[in-house]
Amino acid sequence: MTALAPISGACLCGAVTVTMVPAVAEVHACHCGQCRRWTGGAFLAIDAAPGTLKAQGPVVAYTSSDWAERAHCGACGSPLWYRLTQPGTDTHAVSAGLFENAAGFPLTKEIYVDRKPEGYAFAGNHRRMTEAEFLASIGVSAEGEGQ
Repeated sequence: MTALAPISGACLCGAVTVTMVPAVAEVHACHCGQCRRWTGGAFLAIDAAPGTLKAQGPVVAYTSSDWAERAHCGACGSPLWYRLTQPGTDTHAVSAGLFENAAGFPLTKEIYVDRKPEGYAFAGNHRRMTEAEFLASIGVSAEGEGQ
């Protein structure tokens, strides 16, 4: 598999800039309650290849559960990334909105589809995972919406 080229982006006000190598050329959507409250809708993200995410500016991290944190710009509040904090992990789901045209990547997966509001859905044929399926895939026991 050929490594992808680095991509760069910035928050709404430009105070935080990020550079990373995407793990895959895909956008994922999360419908969990915390992501919906954090972003006002589904959180659309691009996974960073381990060890490649670099950020400059006023990044503020919030521990949102025993195994994850969310980061935002300390100046404008733009969501930056969701990070698994379990030992031995280097998983960053970086906001697709930081990158022009979401880096041109297609939506390939939705998680927490059993938690999404009934009034909207993303079109297309892509993978859809329930809360239980997603938590099992990352090795976390089902704890409701404690993400």
